[in-house]
Amino acid sequence: MARQRTGQTSQPARGPVTRRAMLGGAAAAGVSAIAAAGPAQAAVPGSTGAAPREVDVAVVGGGLAGLTAARDLAAAGKSVLVLEARDRVGGRVLNLALPNGGTSEGGGEFIGPTQDRMKALADSLGVATFPTYNTGKNVLFKDGKRTPYATDGLLGAVPPIDVAGLANAAAVQAMLNDLAKQVPVDAPWTAAKADEWDSQTFETWLKHNAVIPSAKFLFDVACTSVFSAEPSELSLLFVLFYIRAAGNETTPGTFERLTETGTGAQATRFVGGSAQVPLRLAQSLGDRVALNAPVTRIAQGAGRLTVEANGLTVSARRVVIAVPPSLTNRITFSPGLPATRDQLGQRLPMGSVGKAIAVYDTPFWRAAGLNGQVVSDSGAVRSTFDNSPPDGSYGALMGFIESDEMRGLNGATEAEVRAVVLKDFATYFGDRAKTPTGFVLQRWDNETYSRGGPVAYAPPGVLTRYGAALRAPVGAIHWAGTETSTYWNGYMDGAVRSGERVAKEVVAAL
Repeated sequence: MARQRTGQTSQPARGPVTRRAMLGGAAAAGVSAIAAAGPAQAAVPGSTGAAPREVDVAVVGGGLAGLTAARDLAAAGKSVLVLEARDRVGGRVLNLALPNGGTSEGGGEFIGPTQDRMKALADSLGVATFPTYNTGKNVLFKDGKRTPYATDGLLGAVPPIDVAGLANAAAVQAMLNDLAKQVPVDAPWTAAKADEWDSQTFETWLKHNAVIPSAKFLFDVACTSVFSAEPSELSLLFVLFYIRAAGNETTPGTFERLTETGTGAQATRFVGGSAQVPLRLAQSLGDRVALNAPVTRIAQGAGRLTVEANGLTVSARRVVIAVPPSLTNRITFSPGLPATRDQLGQRLPMGSVGKAIAVYDTPFWRAAGLNGQVVSDSGAVRSTFDNSPPDGSYGALMGFIESDEMRGLNGATEAEVRAVVLKDFATYFGDRAKTPTGFVLQRWDNETYSRGGPVAYAPPGVLTRYGAALRAPVGAIHWAGTETSTYWNGYMDGAVRSGERVAKEVVAAL
């Protein structure tokens, strides 16, 4: 399956597919002067030394959510300062400089149908898009057997498992879509069966419904691909909400829109890398963005708030926090946050994910009739994409390392990770994959101002007990970030939507 994703600091017998692209979701961490890193990361104006000390709104987090909020607030005539913890903007959206001089994405990468807010933002900034390479056959690697399969037949991109498994998978997918329709996107905890669905894991539900082992395999891979978490870690209610949110105000979300490439969340990429969007957005804000400014304390006083960030003190009438919920708890609040909001942050962990990209002189798999996409039941890398540039002038294979596989490699060196990744690539694409001309790795679990990705997920019992605190302002403190979005939660589009929503909220309150 596929996916994308994002705070301070992706027919009758049609079953699930298994791929994704991270942070097509994305948020960030607020902070001072952006370091240039070749073509992958350009400089952005602004530093803590030049930043204003008194503003209408301080925004904590320079990812898509925080930057979008700042743009809209500035357009409404409000003075604003974005405090970003890292030395760059973008959060979980990150371009990586390749050894051959090219660029690829280390985080959120794809957009697809109904992700119209991210597309509109990119268009407004002059960032072009191109179709994800999807010509040729996918590869299924299961039970030690490698099977290329076409994706343009009756079953679409569904891997060629046994007939009974396909029928079971199609029925389960239809059930998930039907149940998701009953979940309100703005308040999933109010669904008629919210208590029942939130009291069980996705794994428990699958065991009762995906009774054919091959069908269960498809949903297991789909789950780790979309959430970078195991089915046993997720609340069923959260999964149903996520499906319902994979659409927009006029188009209901579906399971297949999360997982498919050509017609799903992985359909489109950005010329020059997805980080061109937050970079250009930050450039348009100029000295309203301060880097290297991790916020450590927020105090609410009489009519104003004091925000402390790495030696910089800002006085603001309102504060927007646009970071992953768990990172909120690393900020000291005075007075302290209400218990429900604080405990919400304690209970929304990040998924475990990394992206490995191997570079080759040519995209050699294309000549073999393959599109670079894999679904596997073993190895460190269990889903892959062709990350080559639009002109195919060189080849780039991207592999996701997710969930238990990522956790199992947390103590490994980059050389050790490289070895296991290239072994998997060779299994899927042949011995030529063993000898890339370059290799880059991004491990989100080890990022200080992300601590995982692509999204914070809800285990059982969280949404029904604490969900109402997700977007509710606390005094003059407001909440943004992809995890607060009602549509495309966890994706770049969700981050943009949350920034637009919170800016309206703040303008109305000022």
